[in-house]
Amino acid sequence: MNKNLLILITILISYSSAVLAAPDVLKVYFDADRTGHIESALSIEQGVKVAFAQADNQLNGVDVEFVTLDHRGNVGRSKKNMQRFINDNNAIVFVAGFHSPPLIKYREFINESKLLTLVPWAAGGPITRYPSKDNYVFRLSVDDQKVGEHLVDFAIEQQCKKPHMLLENTGWGKSNHRSIKAALASNAIEGVSETWFSWGINAAQARLLFETAKQDNIDCIFMVAGAREGALIVNAVADLDLGISVIGHWGITGGNFAQQVPFETRNKAKLHFVQSCFNFYSSAENEFNKQVFNDAKALFPEQFIDTNIKAPAGFVHGYDLAKILISSASNVTFTDDIVQNRTAIKQALESLSQPVNGLIKSYKKPFSEFSQNAPDAHEALGVNDLCMGVYDNMNAVKLIEKQ
Repeated sequence: MNKNLLILITILISYSSAVLAAPDVLKVYFDADRTGHIESALSIEQGVKVAFAQADNQLNGVDVEFVTLDHRGNVGRSKKNMQRFINDNNAIVFVAGFHSPPLIKYREFINESKLLTLVPWAAGGPITRYPSKDNYVFRLSVDDQKVGEHLVDFAIEQQCKKPHMLLENTGWGKSNHRSIKAALASNAIEGVSETWFSWGINAAQARLLFETAKQDNIDCIFMVAGAREGALIVNAVADLDLGISVIGHWGITGGNFAQQVPFETRNKAKLHFVQSCFNFYSSAENEFNKQVFNDAKALFPEQFIDTNIKAPAGFVHGYDLAKILISSASNVTFTDDIVQNRTAIKQALESLSQPVNGLIKSYKKPFSEFSQNAPDAHEALGVNDLCMGVYDNMNAVKLIEKQ
C-alpha cells in the first residue's frame, strides 16, 4: 500500500475515533426555586440522585455530575440558568422544578435550543405541547390538562353544587383555568365565578378574595396556589367560617404549607388536593419501594428519618423520571458532540421499549414522538395515575384510596 495513503488512513481513523470519543463526564442540571420552595427543590433532587446512585452515578458508562441552581421563582433568572446549560459542553439534561411559568414562557427557546428538559413537578399544560416533533420537554408529573377533570369529578363526588375558581395570575393559573372550565362545561356546570390573585398577597388581601364568593353562596372552591398563598387562603376560609370546602391543586405541597396551617384549620376548610398515586407514607409497602426508601435514607439520613418526607411527590417523580432517563441512555452511544448527545437521548426516550420499574407504576413506552395528533406523547402519567390527598394530623400527605 502507498505509504502516504496508509498515513492518511491512519490519520482519518484517529480523527474519527477522537470525534466519536465519549465525554469524560455528563452533567445533570437542577433548576428550581430553592428560596421560596426549597422543600420541592430538595425532594426532586434527592429522587433523581437516588436513582443515579443505584446506577453507579453513570449514564451508559459515563460518569455523571450534578449542578444545582436556584432561580428563586424568577423567570428571567431561570432563562440565565438555561443559557448556562446550553453553553456547557458536558450538560446532558436540565431538570426543572416547582414552577411552570419559566417553562411556559421560554418553551420556544427551550426547544429551538434543543435544551433537553425533564419535568418532575411543574404541571402547566402547554409545557410539553410544543407543536413540533422537535419537542425536547418530557414530563413525569401531574398535567393540568388532566387535573381539571380530576378536580371537577372529585367536587361532584363531594356534592359540590356551586363551585368557585380561585387562581394565581400566572401561566400556571391560566392553564388550570382552561382545563377546569372545560371539565365543568363537560359536566353541564355553567356560570362558575372566578377570582384571580397575584404572588405576594397578605392575610388581609386573602380575605378580600372571598367577597365575590360570599355573595355567590358558593359551597366549594377550586384553588390553584403555591404553598405561601395557599396557606393564607385556607386560613381565610376557616377564619371567615364560610362553610365551604377547598379542593386544591398540589402547589401547596411544594413548600411549608402544613407548618403554616394547623390541622384543625385544614379540617375546617375540608381541604383536599391532587397527587399522583404513590408516596412512602400511605401507599402499600413492597420490596421494591422499601429498597428505594432505604437507599434514600442511606444517602439523605436527615431527610429520611421516617416515611413522612417533605414534598413527597417531588422525590417520587424525580426518581421515576431519572430511572426512565437512565434506561433510555443505555441505548445511546455518547460522543463529544453534546447537542448530538441530547438529541440522541430525546430519541431514546421516545423509543424506549424495555419496561422500567418505578414507584408509581411499571412504565411501558412512557413517551413517544410528539405530534398534534398525540398531545400526550411526552406525558408519562395519565388521569388514572391521579389521586386525591389530605394533610393528616402528622402533617403528612396521606393519599385517599380510589373508590
